[in-house]
Amino acid sequence: MCHCGINIAGTVDVQAVEEYARTLPSVVYAERNVFTCSQDTQQGIKRAIDTYRLNRVVVASCSPRTHEPLFQETIHEAGLNPYLFELANIRDQCSWVHMQFPAEATEKAKDLVRMAVNRVVSNRPLHGQPLPVTHSALVLGGGITGMSAALSVAEQGYDAYLVEREAELGGNARHLYSTLRNQDVQETLAGMVAQVQAHSRIHVYRQATLKAVDGFVGNYRSTVAVASNGHGPEEVTLEHGVIIVATGAEERQTTAYLRGQDARVITQQELEVALAQGAVAFEGKRGSVVMIQCVESRTPEHPYCSRVCCSEALKNAITLKTRYPECDVTILYRDMRSYGLRERYYQQAREMGVLFVRYDLEPDAQGRGGKPVVERVGERLVVRAYDPIIAGDIVLEPDLLVLSVGIGPREGVEQLASMLKVSLNAEHFFLEAHMKLRPVEFATDGVFLAGMAHAPKFVDESIVQAAAAVSRACTVLSRDEIISAGQVAQVDQLACVACGDCVSVCPFKAIEIVHKEVTRRNWKDCAEVNPALCKGCGACAAACRSGSITLDGFDDVQIMAQIAALVSR
Repeated sequence: MCHCGINIAGTVDVQAVEEYARTLPSVVYAERNVFTCSQDTQQGIKRAIDTYRLNRVVVASCSPRTHEPLFQETIHEAGLNPYLFELANIRDQCSWVHMQFPAEATEKAKDLVRMAVNRVVSNRPLHGQPLPVTHSALVLGGGITGMSAALSVAEQGYDAYLVEREAELGGNARHLYSTLRNQDVQETLAGMVAQVQAHSRIHVYRQATLKAVDGFVGNYRSTVAVASNGHGPEEVTLEHGVIIVATGAEERQTTAYLRGQDARVITQQELEVALAQGAVAFEGKRGSVVMIQCVESRTPEHPYCSRVCCSEALKNAITLKTRYPECDVTILYRDMRSYGLRERYYQQAREMGVLFVRYDLEPDAQGRGGKPVVERVGERLVVRAYDPIIAGDIVLEPDLLVLSVGIGPREGVEQLASMLKVSLNAEHFFLEAHMKLRPVEFATDGVFLAGMAHAPKFVDESIVQAAAAVSRACTVLSRDEIISAGQVAQVDQLACVACGDCVSVCPFKAIEIVHKEVTRRNWKDCAEVNPALCKGCGACAAACRSGSITLDGFDDVQIMAQIAALVSR
């Protein structure tokens, strides 16, 4: 029993639950601790197993999602099979949700402990299968994130296959010339490309597309179509142990505010390139530039913030004011999000004379405000906006209108996600398994995530995330073999009617219909589970109409034992 500081003990009478547990059938030892997950308590569990010759262990504490692997490893070190363990969640499912009802929470905690004890008696040892590991990585995307990941993998001593669909490496960084911290991005990019091309363990495939992926964690086989000179694409088969997705994102296309109709309306990315190439010049005249933030972003269609747009606008505005101090630069914004150390660049821009005018998405109750209006009057480009400071409209006639357009996912992410058996969020960026518990990982083992394929972010954040993804990937690559999970689905192939329902509901594509000899000279179609791909979700067992699928660790005997313990109160 765990107090979990006051997380549990502040609501549940842990001593009463401990005394109750001692009265349950099969329980020969019970104790309570302030923190059961502490190193001292782990050693205490091992001693109790040895002293009392325990063959089942129940811990009543917090979420199995966070701590079950720790307790399973502890009893494994004491000589027990990890699956002879049960965790009663008396924190998340009890004390936290019943803080106002301590007496009732205590009774519920007793119920949860009784159910866990009844279930664990029926637990049986489960064993995963050893799977060999191919010591190489497939990196999808040749931008700064992908190249950083490939270099990190190679520096760890493993081969990296870097697949880039464009003819050049670099991704978005090819159009990026500086950051707010005055980093020379092109110099950094050129150095990184040279490192990648020179490294003996990095194999680069340009103008290449991933066509198929087979296998599972530690043992993937991918087919990559690579463009060849005049002979159509050639297919290359690559064997690797992990996959790192670094396919990036891109500036969304827009037709708002006369974009595409007037050459003076450009995006922030186009302005940066023009400034770097000297295509913007205001010699001999004052010059005027208007920037509009959140163009088709933070709207019902695209509800998220792209994070980098405000900093990009500040950087370009500071560059304009540095080169042409007399140039008028006005930024129409909804919220300036220059968080962290970037706030000082907002202050610098204001001190240099950049004007900031806030606007709202919709007009107020008096009909004032709303989004800026852009129109062409003769040869003039006219921008009208409401300034809440003067409580009136302003009219601007810029030489350039610069749109801060949000960042969207790359084309084809749905197909790639389906191929890799991973998830996308509502905005079609790739979705981590859990932002706190399993960052940079997918729910599909062996596939990792970094960079703007995950969400809009800055260059330095992408590089750090690439290092994190490689760090997690190397926990696989550093082994000669890995052990598959023990909680996998089993098929009674004699009873299976090969209806295919299990195949259609399996989110991990771990089941297929095969034609095999199930008994001597008895061949039939039946379902077969690949234990390396199965994640123990139980969808197939629930869908099976013939009752021929059982999920190890969650069979009917165990579930019914829990239910019987609950109703026998």
